[in-house]
Amino acid sequence: MHDLKERLHSAGVHTLLVQFTDLHGTAKGKLVPLHHLDDVLTTGAGFAGPSIWGTGLPRTGARAEYFARGDGPTARPIPWMPGVARIVGDGFVDGEPFEACPRQVLRRALARLAERGWQLRTGIEPEFFLLKRAANQWGPADDTDRLDKPSYDLKSLHRQQDFLHDLAAALGACGLDVLQVDHEDAHGQYEVNFAYADAMASADHLMLFKQAAHTLAEARGTVFSMMPKPFANQPGSGMHFHVSLWDGGRGVFDPGPKDRLLSQTGRHFVAGVLAHAAALTAIAAPTVNSYKRLTVGESLSGTTWAPAYVAHGPNNRTALVRTLPGRFEWRLPDASTNPYLATAALVAAGLDGIDRQLDPGPDCTDDLFEMPPGLVRERGIALLPQTLATACDALEANPVICAALGPTLSAEFLRLKRAEALDYARHVSAWELDRYVSAF
Repeated sequence: MHDLKERLHSAGVHTLLVQFTDLHGTAKGKLVPLHHLDDVLTTGAGFAGPSIWGTGLPRTGARAEYFARGDGPTARPIPWMPGVARIVGDGFVDGEPFEACPRQVLRRALARLAERGWQLRTGIEPEFFLLKRAANQWGPADDTDRLDKPSYDLKSLHRQQDFLHDLAAALGACGLDVLQVDHEDAHGQYEVNFAYADAMASADHLMLFKQAAHTLAEARGTVFSMMPKPFANQPGSGMHFHVSLWDGGRGVFDPGPKDRLLSQTGRHFVAGVLAHAAALTAIAAPTVNSYKRLTVGESLSGTTWAPAYVAHGPNNRTALVRTLPGRFEWRLPDASTNPYLATAALVAAGLDGIDRQLDPGPDCTDDLFEMPPGLVRERGIALLPQTLATACDALEANPVICAALGPTLSAEFLRLKRAEALDYARHVSAWELDRYVSAF
């Protein structure tokens, strides 16, 4: 503790930002003077438990208090808040690890892997929009970002270079290895890729990325958005997971002499992900807006790039799982996903596939975006849930994924998400008024 305090003090840090993540994947926390670091590491920063989404904690008694206990190695100065260091907190209640803390949920999942001598590594690829609001309408922050096919547009990339450079530099200063930055397939949409890491660090990195991007965008009068699909006629924002499993220095998914891209263990893991795809959709596509992305059909640029069908295939970006040598890309999660919960649910699904030695079925090499729906059904390829309510039903009926989340968090998730779906179902939109108000 003393060494950490001295290191932070030497870096000009006077305050800790003790940060945790709620059920919705939103960063929460408070500022604590550095001289209270020992308290943060041993007891944690205290919060009113019922004020945090997804805890289900009471308003009175010992279990009304939620403590975010700092994880020392995560403490890093953050350049967008001079003098402040973020430290990630694990949830504790009444002196015990809190089972409904998303980071604790992931800890439990990774412990199951560790019992087998395995470590999960993930590379998370966040897509996002830079937006502004004018005349009561949302649009790209860059008014001239209007190409019909804007992927890899260098002109818009140049116009947002200051923001993108500062974002990459801030992440780099926090220890993230930024690999590349590009303009994505919608107006005002970008992607930042950073190097893969162990699964817990990847989730922590994603939360740090969001905090940096929000702050830097706001300073420029724009809005950083991880809304899955802000524009109806354009692709939405995914948050793809590149997934590999390791046994020390050996890749568990690495193919053997008779394998194509994945080992038999890797294929079993993928089969589990496919078998639990409907329940996983509730976690990986957790908003009503998410299901505007997970649809079949074209967009302005020609495609949505979002999976709608439960399939896997070699380098197939139209499938739910894109298989690659020694790893796979899980293309279901969107930008609103809670990275801790999504990773934990993915582990549970994959381990179930391994334990039951499930077969993922034949590779899909077809372009599923082009395949007629009748042919998809003929091949027995399932469709992902197309509404949040349907996905919640699949989650509630899935004991494997609910057990991974734990009874409190799974119940709170279903309660909150069903309320969200009901609010949406009751909402009367401008489209409905324009279409029906005088039609009958």
